[in-house]
Amino acid sequence: MTTWFRHHLYALRISIRRLLGTPFSSLTNIVVIALVLTLPLLASAILVSIEPVTRNISVNPAISLFMAESTSLEQTQETADKLQTDYLTSIQSLEVVDKADALQSLKASDSWSDSLKVLPKNPLPHSIIITLSDEASSTENAEKLSQVWSTLPQVDIVQFDSAWVQKLEAILYFIRIVLGLLAAGVAIIVISTIFNTVRMQALVQRDEIAVARLVGATESFVRRPFLYFGAITGLVAGLLSVLLTTVILHFLNQAITLLSNSYATHFSFILPAASWLVITIVLVMIIASTAARWSVTRHSQF
Repeated sequence: MTTWFRHHLYALRISIRRLLGTPFSSLTNIVVIALVLTLPLLASAILVSIEPVTRNISVNPAISLFMAESTSLEQTQETADKLQTDYLTSIQSLEVVDKADALQSLKASDSWSDSLKVLPKNPLPHSIIITLSDEASSTENAEKLSQVWSTLPQVDIVQFDSAWVQKLEAILYFIRIVLGLLAAGVAIIVISTIFNTVRMQALVQRDEIAVARLVGATESFVRRPFLYFGAITGLVAGLLSVLLTTVILHFLNQAITLLSNSYATHFSFILPAASWLVITIVLVMIIASTAARWSVTRHSQF
């Protein structure tokens, strides 16, 4: 146990010495990784900040059932009650609209009042406005329910405007894709940066590595300082990216506060949870260590 600890302590000292021995190169690598990592951190912070606001906005689609002209208000109410019972988990709210009330609403509009005056009778049918629940609010489920309800005997027309729902889902899908691409980009840049740096170190230290092997050093002993080098670089870059993200959010909050105050509300950007940040930094350290191991294994075979 003591030998194992001394080996790791020696590797840690060597890796720190190599970092400090090439300050410009080390600082450049750390800054590059930190800047790239800041982009997905900023995007995540914005999403985390917006999420509580979006919860308070109703985005559940509504389906309008227009009844046949011969259907009475009582029959419309019976149909609504049956739908409420049969589709309890799919319906968030349901409203029966009397055609007389609908006509009065249209007459109150300047664009419709003149046209409706020349009509001999009310052309509007009774209708049922159904707001779907969260479980059934996807475009696919809403379209299926629309098709089923269109077959009801007293229903003439079913109207479901799915365009805005599809746009919302497309935007969310686009954001997920962008975050995935940013994460992949961060991983690629971390791997390429650490790989190239360790390659140069392995070539510079080739004589030292050769002597260590001659005196019986194992491959694990040879590789260990490079692994610590990658892990320390990833750790410092991760901490720096969190600091940069905090500073950027501070300036963004100064601007957004003025805007939110003008609407008599309060909104600010916040960092993701500390556990999420820790996991992100650990992942960067693992990726950097893996890249270092790959590079030293490939370029120390001489």
